[in-house]
Amino acid sequence: MDRRFFFLTPAAAHAAFSRAGDGDPTYKIVTPYKPVAHFEQPGKVIRANSANCIRESDEQVNPDVVREMMNRGLTQLTGDKDPRDSWRRFITPQDIVGIKVNASGAPRIMSHPIVVAEIVRNLTTVGVKPANITIYERFPDQLESIHYDRYIKEPVKIHAVEPYRGRLAEYDPRVYVDVNFFGEDETRSNAVRMVTEQFTKIINVPNMKDHGASGVTGCLKNMAYGNFHNVARSHAYSKTHTKTFIGTLASVEPIRSRTVLHVMDGLKGIWHGGPFQRDKRFAFFPKQMMFGTDPVAMDRVMRDVVEAKRKAEGAVSVLDRDPKTTQDVKALDPNKNRYIREPFHIEFAGSLGLGVADLKKIKLEEINL
Repeated sequence: MDRRFFFLTPAAAHAAFSRAGDGDPTYKIVTPYKPVAHFEQPGKVIRANSANCIRESDEQVNPDVVREMMNRGLTQLTGDKDPRDSWRRFITPQDIVGIKVNASGAPRIMSHPIVVAEIVRNLTTVGVKPANITIYERFPDQLESIHYDRYIKEPVKIHAVEPYRGRLAEYDPRVYVDVNFFGEDETRSNAVRMVTEQFTKIINVPNMKDHGASGVTGCLKNMAYGNFHNVARSHAYSKTHTKTFIGTLASVEPIRSRTVLHVMDGLKGIWHGGPFQRDKRFAFFPKQMMFGTDPVAMDRVMRDVVEAKRKAEGAVSVLDRDPKTTQDVKALDPNKNRYIREPFHIEFAGSLGLGVADLKKIKLEEINL
């Protein structure tokens, strides 16, 4: 059975509907791992902007501009002059590095292979062996459609955790979150085994996207839903528990401590219908990249980018939680929602100590190329 889905008995379905107004669910986190300190800049977000990073007509990305955006972004984040010194703040030659890409909307929207190739180049520059670098995602159909191997010169590993849907061999039975949302049969979500047993560091590479359940999807959701199985069960009917589930998953060790750097690919984004690009009219081009160690602060800044685009298009706000928006839903109507969105999952994650959610306390520094 595909563990992304679950089935409800008639009695459980009735209970699910009756629980629609209930409070937050109760989570049980099980892990033998403890927090480990690493270089952090809480509340600091670096945004590099360039009109020339991507050509909208054919979506061609300029590798030279991406390299400059990354070099300038990383050095401003760490305060170093040489980008190699910036990378050394996060990575040592002895590290086993996982690059968590986002391929859920591939091949139309994903962590762009030129961005990922530049990350790989920097890792090898500071001494990480290509054999110790893995680009990973959960599902092979999504990952293989991107063809990272055509862009990356180094012989790194490219790995899908579930070679077929529902295969649990590569999830760790010792690390999980247990929660009952809607009376589903399987209430555990286990962590990716490579993350718990192999990687010493993780670089998170999300996109800037609208999301029908969580409002937006960025650093936090890529850390959470991208590193656990059995996660889509958090939303059913018009109800979603993404407000609390995303932050809870992202807080689990060792995922939290090993995710040392976030490189947000904002060259292209999705302003409605995310996490996929179901219609080309919902694509937009922020033409930016963001860098930081604080996933909450980065997602809070990103939410405003998506919100501004939706406002410009006359669409309902991602912050609008009116149940009326879930009634008479028509396909791809920007003013209708399948679920009551939970964009304040960012603030909830902040309350768990994952980062700074208050925009007044976030230090956003701009680089214009």
